[in-house]
Amino acid sequence: MTGRADGTDAAVASAAGFFRDRYGESADGVWHAPGRVNLIGEHTDYNEGLVLPFALGLGVRAAAARASGDTLELSSRQAPAERVAVSIGALAPGSVTGWAAYAAGVAWALREASYEVSGALLAIDSDLPQGAGLSSSAALECAVAVALTGLYGIEIARQELARIARRAENEFVGVPSGIMDQSAALLCCQGHALLLDCRTLATSQIPFDPAASGLELLVMDTRARHDLTDGAYADRRRACAEAARLLGVPALRDVTDPDAALGRLHDPVLRRRARHIITENHRVQAVVGLLRADAMSEIGALLNASHLSLRDDFEISWPEADVAVNTANAAGALGARMIGGGFGGSVIALVPAGRAGQVSDAVATEFGRRGWAPPQVIRAAPRSGAQRVA
Repeated sequence: MTGRADGTDAAVASAAGFFRDRYGESADGVWHAPGRVNLIGEHTDYNEGLVLPFALGLGVRAAAARASGDTLELSSRQAPAERVAVSIGALAPGSVTGWAAYAAGVAWALREASYEVSGALLAIDSDLPQGAGLSSSAALECAVAVALTGLYGIEIARQELARIARRAENEFVGVPSGIMDQSAALLCCQGHALLLDCRTLATSQIPFDPAASGLELLVMDTRARHDLTDGAYADRRRACAEAARLLGVPALRDVTDPDAALGRLHDPVLRRRARHIITENHRVQAVVGLLRADAMSEIGALLNASHLSLRDDFEISWPEADVAVNTANAAGALGARMIGGGFGGSVIALVPAGRAGQVSDAVATEFGRRGWAPPQVIRAAPRSGAQRVA
């Protein structure tokens, strides 16, 4: 199940229709922001390291219209019982909760950055599974960001808009995420993965076209849900910061002699956390080199190594992910790994073209044998970043 980069015509029409149903008028426009898959580079973003995400066709659409005054009204097809109305001028961290905090937080962050957005009606629709590690929260933020700036004719460089959306998540919602997800939603290009240096925010578009290499990339939503506000994510981030402090470097990306550095970390937990970040940055560089050399089929081993590192050193995998990875590889995948913040969400598997069904069926069968619901499988292709679609 894949969609176009800008959402299907039916999905756009659905968002516009939902707006009319909620507000009794037509939207001024519809904007779309994609979910993302991080090919490799997990938890390296807030360690000022390297990541390699690409945008999905699935995403979040925001149908929107300007409104008089400074009232922001928010509705979501995925939460039809809720209709949130807030004064933008009165917004402050903690003043809005739940899904609406991600949208309201963007309006707050734009105002904090001295961009004069005002009253608006927004109707949100999404085909991204929430909690699946596909960055539904950043897609929501970025859809609202391009909608509000579009409504008010505000020109903002995409890198700056990514920082504003991230501030909404960090300071307004209270999730200490890195900037990868917002950057992917706003900067990705079709047929490419985005190499992002999370310190400098320098980007490169890396050719990534599985079909042209006779391959497919499957995203398997294990249906085990995660919540990054539950503290485990923040614990990992604190551990990385503490390891960097003990090693006397600004961030773990600055470690130049991994063996010597890890030997200086006497706490075994900190040593494991640091080892994952240091080795994951090297894996990102290796994958980029293989993709540039048109050797995509060779990245499978690096995907597998990433999963083992996330499972054993960072300790954020979960039973369904481990079973999906092992089963996919046994059924013919070239490599597989968990993606996202951890403790639930999705797994990716790189498979030869024509074997996607075999791999998907094997994983579904093994899940069924264990009494788990079968995973939802998306055949993913790299799409474009956020844009106006109607």
